[in-house]
Amino acid sequence: MEAATALEVASGSTLKVKEMSPADAEGPPASSQQESGSPIPQLLSPIEEHPKIWLPRTLRQTYICKVGDTVNLLIPFQGKPKPRATWKHDGCALDASRVSVRNGEQDSILFIREAQRADSGRYQLSVQLGELEATATIDILVIERPGPPQSIKLVDVWGSSATVEWTPPQDTGNAALLGYTVQKADTKSGLWFTVLERYHRTSFTVSNLIVGNSYAFRVFAENQCGLSETAPITADLAHIQKAATVCKTEGFAQRDFSEAPKFTQPLADCTTVTGYDTQLFCCVRGSPKPKIIWLKNKMDIQGNPKYRALSYLGICSLEIRKPGPFDGGIYTCKAVNPLGEASVDCRVDVKGKGRTHPLSPQGDNSGMEPQACR
Repeated sequence: MEAATALEVASGSTLKVKEMSPADAEGPPASSQQESGSPIPQLLSPIEEHPKIWLPRTLRQTYICKVGDTVNLLIPFQGKPKPRATWKHDGCALDASRVSVRNGEQDSILFIREAQRADSGRYQLSVQLGELEATATIDILVIERPGPPQSIKLVDVWGSSATVEWTPPQDTGNAALLGYTVQKADTKSGLWFTVLERYHRTSFTVSNLIVGNSYAFRVFAENQCGLSETAPITADLAHIQKAATVCKTEGFAQRDFSEAPKFTQPLADCTTVTGYDTQLFCCVRGSPKPKIIWLKNKMDIQGNPKYRALSYLGICSLEIRKPGPFDGGIYTCKAVNPLGEASVDCRVDVKGKGRTHPLSPQGDNSGMEPQACR
């Protein structure tokens, strides 16, 4: 019977001392031993060093490996004389067909050539020396890739988006799932593209799909070993159709740009010299384009060869060719359209030639050219 008190050691092992029953303490009577003629038992070797297991730090947490990997764990221990080391798996003896053990003077090796998920569990190493015993436990977890998700289906398609749903895999690979990877492929190229990684829910809406294409979707499950080897594909395709465009024609109120004539730049009074051409300028706007009429002293001068009238982009000009003394007076520019009329006036004075310049042999005043009237 093991004692209730256990000594916890920093090495990760536990030292236990076995108690002896009163009958074992008293021992058989000397007379009976002598009568039976059995030899007197020799004394046990004294314990020079208590048994202790030095569990590596990396094995104090769960030891994780993949299916097919080799497990080779070396556990050092101490004790003099040499202690007896034994292993157990979940409280039972080891399966010699799968797990082998080699015990040395100061260590014990647990070896599994190709680990399987059935090899997962708690392994206990016991090092016993007389009535003293040290124990240490190692948790081993053998994992593999998860199975594929189940029951994937296309739930809804609207606009350029599609919603996909699925259920978790039946086999998680003996490890917690890290999430799901969602992929899409259009029927034109047939290439798969990852939309989302390590997604934890079991439904997802894929957006920004191209109008006119049809898409299929598949989902992988993922754990510490990686993605599932296969992935189910949606049976139905998501057809992204172009929405019908409805053109609504609304009445357009056309703006009325009609405007009565209006002068933006009036005529300016000017003085000219006899025999030198003179021009008058003004600016007018209006819609429709107004008709321009020039008057001299309220008399129409249209068609008179002495005058040349021009109108371009709202700029009106009147050229007086070689004016004489009788060409002075009040000049009027009138603009008329169906919406109204407007007019501007200016005064033109014509002066005779000045004195002949003494250096001018011809007697003309070449230095007295008049400016255009603006």
